[in-house]
Amino acid sequence: MNDEQIVVKLQELGVLRQGHFKLTSGRHSDQFLLCSQLTMQPTETTKMIGLLATKVRAAGLRPNVIVGPAMGGVILAYEMARALGCRAMFAEKEGEGMALKRGFSLTAGDKVLVIEDAVSTGGSIEKVLDCLKETEAELLGVAVLFDRTKGQVLFDGKPPIALLELSIASWDPADCPLCQAGIELILPKA
Repeated sequence: MNDEQIVVKLQELGVLRQGHFKLTSGRHSDQFLLCSQLTMQPTETTKMIGLLATKVRAAGLRPNVIVGPAMGGVILAYEMARALGCRAMFAEKEGEGMALKRGFSLTAGDKVLVIEDAVSTGGSIEKVLDCLKETEAELLGVAVLFDRTKGQVLFDGKPPIALLELSIASWDPADCPLCQAGIELILPKA
């Protein structure tokens, strides 16, 4: 599946949407990735994660643990772990940060790949990385289904391995041309 075919599939599934959206970061955009519309389709999720797993292998990464942020990264971590033949875990909110709970723990022998559905500012992933720094595990890298920044957001100095890089504009609400045009703001996760 090439990038164009992936975009068409995302539109068909209702993942890639057009409108005036408020992003998790608070910024506004004319496009939104509602990744839950992908993860509710197990067959399609398995296909997309399989394509991403191929890129992870091609990058030479051999993790033995996949960690995703709750909620969006739970299914993705499980599917990536299944594709790569390793364990899956997730980090949950704890105060302003993230923590491994539910008996999850990492040791010095663990090699971790963090997975997330989409990166815009990288805030959620950074919270997971901060959580992992409190363990003895080795961070191998970050994988995302969709990189809205085309490699502009770096994690430990490296861009994430992305299934698809998209150029999706976003604006500070004060500078949003859609707000200025009076187009109704959608809260897509509400």
